[in-house]
Formats: sequence, structure tokens, C-alpha cells
Amino acid sequence: MLRNFGVAEILVIVLLVLILFGHNKIPGMMKNLADGLNIFKKELKKTSPKNQDIKSAKSEKASAPKKVTGKKKAVANQK
Repeated sequence: MLRNFGVAEILVIVLLVLILFGHNKIPGMMKNLADGLNIFKKELKKTSPKNQDIKSAKSEKASAPKKVTGKKKAVANQK
């Protein structure tokens, strides 16, 4: 039923879109679509659970105090 579109079919579709929407509205619609996609991508990056897990793991490693063992503590006291 579905087959590959050829050049002629694609040109007919583009022509129909131009007739239906007019050449003035198409750039505006594309701009709005691009703006919406950019906002969507920013929100995905901001609220991604994977990114939040990585950020929380890095902050825990940076803020965790290092334990000093007995031998190292004794060497540190001698200096």
C-alpha cells in the first residue's frame, strides 16, 4: 500500500502546501515550529533524570570528606 515517494509526488505535496497556506505564512510556521522544538530540547536537558543523577553524584563526591586511616594520620602528625 505504502511505497517510496518519487520526486513528482513530493513536488505535488509541496505545491499543495503552498496553495493551501500561501507563501507568506510558511516561514512563520517554520519559525514557530523551530522555536517550539528548541524550547522542548532545553526543557528535556533541564529535567532529564539521567542528568540529575549525574549532577547529584558529582556533588556528593565533591562534598564528601575523605577518611584518614591510622597510618596516614600518624605520618601526618610526625611532619
